[in-house]
Amino acid sequence: MQRLLIIAGILLLLVGIAWPWLSKLPLGRLPGDIIIERENFRLYFPLTTGLLVSLLLSLLLWWWSRK
Repeated sequence: MQRLLIIAGILLLLVGIAWPWLSKLPLGRLPGDIIIERENFRLYFPLTTGLLVSLLLSLLLWWWSRK
């Protein structure tokens, strides 16, 4: 458990440091992400982005568990 928390903390730190570059990626604005804008209402549902992130995390965890 301690090792997992340390790895999660390091990953969060790396993402925080790399955020200026990561924010320039088109994640969140992919085709298939649902955006509904009305006068006083905005709905954003990142369907494609969520599927892509889920796929990448699943592959990463599968690869990690095989070691």
